[in-house]
Amino acid sequence: MVVTKETLIGEILDADMEVAPFFLNMGMHCLGCPASRMESIEEACMVHGVDPDDLVDELNAYFESNG
Repeated sequence: MVVTKETLIGEILDADMEVAPFFLNMGMHCLGCPASRMESIEEACMVHGVDPDDLVDELNAYFESNG
């Protein structure tokens, strides 16, 4: 999977639930909420004060090494 700032949280979690800690560590503790699953990386990062580019890089590195 290749993650972009437009990728939805739900798509990422559906691809691999092991990435949940990436979101929990940024303060996004509402992963079970249907609304959070429909947010893009960029939208979620904006709400939680996180740089979306950093999270995208971390997620892509994870998927590349665990693909």
